[in-house]
Amino acid sequence: MSDGKKEIAFEDGMKKLETIVQNLENGDLSLEAALKAYEEGVQIAEICSRRLQDAEKKVEVLMKTTGGKFKTEPFNEEGASAKPKKKK
Repeated sequence: MSDGKKEIAFEDGMKKLETIVQNLENGDLSLEAALKAYEEGVQIAEICSRRLQDAEKKVEVLMKTTGGKFKTEPFNEEGASAKPKKKK
């Protein structure tokens, strides 16, 4: 990333977000520390969201055709395989 934010693995980001949320919910942080933690959490959430979107674009669903063979189709956003459009 260009502005000093470093990329982290999705799983590491989620763990860090959980820690930040726990710290904020405990209420033991000063206002300044809470704001800093919140800002960090927003940045990590954006990174994780991008990583998740990238992963969704790469997912393919393996489909068995009527002939018994397998083919791959792109995964659509609704969670089901994309269906090919019928030609008229």
